Amino acid sequence: MKELLTGNEAVARGAYEYGISVAAAYPGTPSTEILENMALRPEIYAEWAPNEKVALEVALGAAFAGARSLAAMKHVGMNVAADPMFTSAYTGINGAFVIVTADDPGMHSSQDEQDNRYYAKFAKIPMLEPSDSRECKEFVGEAVSISERFDTPVILRLTTRISHSKSLVELGQREEVPIKPYRRNAPKYVTTPGNAKVLRVKLEDRLKRLKDYSENSPLNKIEWGDKKTGIITSGIAYQYAREAMGDNASYLKLGMTYPLPDDLVREFASQVDEVYVVEELEPYIEERLRMLGIKCHGKDLIPAVGELNPEIVAKGLLGREPETIKLETKPVARPPLLCPGCPHRGVFYALSAKDAVITGDIGCYTLGSQQPLSAMDTTICMGASVSNGHGFQKAFETHGIDKKVFSVIGDSTFFHSGMTGLLDIAYNKGGSTLIILDNRITAMTGQQENPGTGYTLKREPTFRADLAKICAALGIEKIREVNSLNLEQVEAAIDEAMDTKEPMVIIAKAPCALLKREKQPEGRSRIDTDTCMQCGMCLQLGCPVIYRDEDDNITIDENQCNGCTLCKQVCQFGAIETIM
Repeated sequence: MKELLTGNEAVARGAYEYGISVAAAYPGTPSTEILENMALRPEIYAEWAPNEKVALEVALGAAFAGARSLAAMKHVGMNVAADPMFTSAYTGINGAFVIVTADDPGMHSSQDEQDNRYYAKFAKIPMLEPSDSRECKEFVGEAVSISERFDTPVILRLTTRISHSKSLVELGQREEVPIKPYRRNAPKYVTTPGNAKVLRVKLEDRLKRLKDYSENSPLNKIEWGDKKTGIITSGIAYQYAREAMGDNASYLKLGMTYPLPDDLVREFASQVDEVYVVEELEPYIEERLRMLGIKCHGKDLIPAVGELNPEIVAKGLLGREPETIKLETKPVARPPLLCPGCPHRGVFYALSAKDAVITGDIGCYTLGSQQPLSAMDTTICMGASVSNGHGFQKAFETHGIDKKVFSVIGDSTFFHSGMTGLLDIAYNKGGSTLIILDNRITAMTGQQENPGTGYTLKREPTFRADLAKICAALGIEKIREVNSLNLEQVEAAIDEAMDTKEPMVIIAKAPCALLKREKQPEGRSRIDTDTCMQCGMCLQLGCPVIYRDEDDNITIDENQCNGCTLCKQVCQFGAIETIM
């Protein structure tokens, strides 16, 4: 039986078929759907962890216990998980341990496009790269096999195009695998310096054996065509090269890209006239070829920035410009905006009126930086808003600058990595104010549960973390809870924060406008054209349903309005009414 699956769905299917029984992740595009699909299987325990470090440690603990396990994350999540991941290469495992990273060339939904292939080399962990959904499923099995055979974690690297594209996958039955016996083994699992020094030597020996395995692995294969052109490639770049060149080239398709099979590379290069390396982002494979003394073309022809496609590859290898459709009119640019009825809009509207620095964070609320709100100064990484804000405030205080700093973070992001920053503020007598945007869900990645929602990944009811109590436990005394959709409450809390020198937390609470299980505002807003003074005040909210029509009159698209009434609250002339 075959089924059309995305790469993420295929990884989840592979985890099911190859006996993985414990999985953990933090949601992040393009990797989110892996755990969502695994959670549908009662045979697998699957959880959303507060962050990627915790997810990796949970899965690693399960592997130590003797179960087959998996941790999944987007590429920047591996930065968070790197600490335990590096040490796991030293300790090895007991049951199989698979680490999935989904990289994002082109930064479709990310703050950078780092190439996580270097993590495999840096951490000395074997890495596999599938090129379609079929391989996504099969490579999970290969990763499990390599992990248990060589006593090592294995990295499975996807990219956005692999994660979200569909291809046919042959379905199999689940392999029921009993848990391996666990025996206490401090020299293996307790990485004190004395033990780690011994494990370091064993790690190098393991890499030699993995290198031999890579040389003979069917994951790395030669496809002979025209020998004038030899292309060495991996992952989705293989598909692009194939589409661009067809049988007019020979291919060394690398499925195991760490350790790289040097002898196989030399053999292939010796039998073709010209060697080309086609890979996305960094010159990872190209650098190895040059170390081996193999002349090749790579980043001199293929861009190092952004996502590739067949047209880009064809232009690089053949000098052929892609065919394009010339449009007589240029499409109107449509910048991303907060959704109609988004509970965050009122907070950013209130902040935009203040002479303050606003440090932001990762989430859909990052769109508060967009015009006309323009209420954000920085966005770096998960949790950075809190610590950045503290640094801003301390720098201003040290140099005698009287300027207020606000940090803005979502509820899920606060649980992920904002709590330690808030503890730092309390401990070091900071003066910045943190605004936690509690929309009761992890919204940006598709409404995943988190410790504040009251539900697990499998939709089982659980305790609901109390943000106010957490902030109080971290040392914050001044805490205000407000309704995000009540502009008067929001502005009063922000005004209070502007006048205080002590650390303060504002918890702005209202559900995501797309969250069906929570009670949403009723009714819709409508402009009374006879009363409206066309002042444009409501346009400053940046709500996409409020606009000027062809006659330059302000109007509201009642079909898209979610009834948040923020426009009604900012109108000074009472020209906006609520209709049911």
